[in-house]
Amino acid sequence: MALKSTVFKATLNVSDLDRPYYGEHTLTLARHPSETDERMMVRLLAFALYADERLEFGKGLSTTDEPALWLRDYGGEIRLWIEVGLPDERVLRRAVGRADAVVLLAYGGRAVDLWWAKEGAALARQDKLTVLVVDEAASAALAALVARHMQLQCTIQDGQIWLTDGPQTVAVELRRLAG
Repeated sequence: MALKSTVFKATLNVSDLDRPYYGEHTLTLARHPSETDERMMVRLLAFALYADERLEFGKGLSTTDEPALWLRDYGGEIRLWIEVGLPDERVLRRAVGRADAVVLLAYGGRAVDLWWAKEGAALARQDKLTVLVVDEAASAALAALVARHMQLQCTIQDGQIWLTDGPQTVAVELRRLAG
């Protein structure tokens, strides 16, 4: 029998002083059995960074034709395609062909540097692609915030990101590799 996804609920308040964008989002995150808490929270971070009323989660790890998150306009055109992790270069190249902009939030510590050494030359030529790296300590701290029902506040100011659940606050710094 196949394992089912675990459902998490999150209320996410976003105060992005850089864009400016302010909003509260009630989210349902389905964590695939093979997905880690860390990956799920990086998806949630990606939502906070690009929050919009039309931004939505893709179907998940089992669906290769959809991103982790995407923003489509009212006509169905893909305006923003967001991936997390360390996908194959072909996946990102295909996304660049389908969307106006593509963002990758990479995480995984030393594995990111090894992946970039292999894929970076080809990816750096993609002008619609932005590659951001979440620090290993920050992604681990984000995973520590996981609960079945989360109340989170994300503040973004001058490129600095803070995600808090009240008692714990995680500061996230992103390193730009491309874009």
